[in-house]
Amino acid sequence: MSKPLPFSEPPYLCGLPSPYHNASHLAWQKACRSFVQKSLIQNAMDWEQTGMVPESVFQTFASANMLIPSLPAPLPVAWLKKLGIHDILGTVKVEEWDYIHTAIFTDEMCRSGLQGPPASLTTGMSYAVPPILKFGSSRLQERFLPDLLLGRKRICIAITEPEAGSDVAGIQTTATKSPDGNFYIVNGTKKWITNGIWSSYATMAVRTSGPGPWGLSLLLVPLLNHPGVTMRKIKVAGQLTSGTTFITLDDVRVPIENLIGEEGQGMKYIMKNFNHERLTIAIGTTRQARVALSAAFEYCLQREAFGKTLMEQPVVRHRLAAAGALLESQSAWIEQFVYQMTQLGKVDADRELGGLTALAKAQAGRVLDECARCAVLLFGGNGFTTTGKGEIAERM
Repeated sequence: MSKPLPFSEPPYLCGLPSPYHNASHLAWQKACRSFVQKSLIQNAMDWEQTGMVPESVFQTFASANMLIPSLPAPLPVAWLKKLGIHDILGTVKVEEWDYIHTAIFTDEMCRSGLQGPPASLTTGMSYAVPPILKFGSSRLQERFLPDLLLGRKRICIAITEPEAGSDVAGIQTTATKSPDGNFYIVNGTKKWITNGIWSSYATMAVRTSGPGPWGLSLLLVPLLNHPGVTMRKIKVAGQLTSGTTFITLDDVRVPIENLIGEEGQGMKYIMKNFNHERLTIAIGTTRQARVALSAAFEYCLQREAFGKTLMEQPVVRHRLAAAGALLESQSAWIEQFVYQMTQLGKVDADRELGGLTALAKAQAGRVLDECARCAVLLFGGNGFTTTGKGEIAERM
């Protein structure tokens, strides 16, 4: 068996010993790669070019229970078994699932080097379902979780607004109780909402009282074909397939029972939810950096200029090595981080790792930036074309 191209795989997949990955993780990685390669990766670039992942792909993942791995670990075992889900791909029992299994899934889903195609499938399950599981009432869960966990309905997370992106406490969308107290009347706009365009519901941040963070709540808002809701797709520079959406809410009536948790606790719920979101983004972004750098490495072995391959030029090797050092350092930090998640309870992990999760996501972006820049530079003109050898560098 030949060794992978340098920088193309994490060390544990290059035959090197790992203190983190056990037999269950290794078996899961093989099963996961086989399924994801066939169902997603082999067509991801074509779908990204057309701007749409076929609905049948979502159904393929849903029917195989392959949306479930995007949830935070540990998985909601009681709910899954209630729905007849006892294992994932016949490889890992749901009660044995840990965050390393989650990280492997996230990594494998991004092996195309693109974030759009996997985001089109998993964003709702990964970021919008967990607040319902963690904070929703039993009645709310009974009404919505079966359809969501089985992939019969789709959902999105709707936090960001035109005037409130990173400033979550500045959210302006309001939810005011109706005179009879049976509904929230929701008014406002949400922008850059991944998966919104095809979602039946949104886990939405709304303002139920005064200004600032303590005026925020989370509400499960109906979207598709619901009176007062207008959605349109936003044209974006990247992640063309992820369904980025602008949502307008005009006197949208939402049952009072759709409140997630307690009024005024929305900011706390959102911040806790961000930890899983940030870590999975860091994992996927680190894989993107691998794809960019290994593609450049392979190109430099083949491309000849001035009578020799690019790889024979010391300056080229130096540039690859510099980016590779950043990449492998980031990868090691992510593996350490994920292992710590398997050893800490939710409360301790939120307290000890919350701030570091934000740093890991930010650093992953810096590493991807360096690896993508390196790739574009070494691909030369090919790095600016949307087809051919350098297309992956251009699309990042």
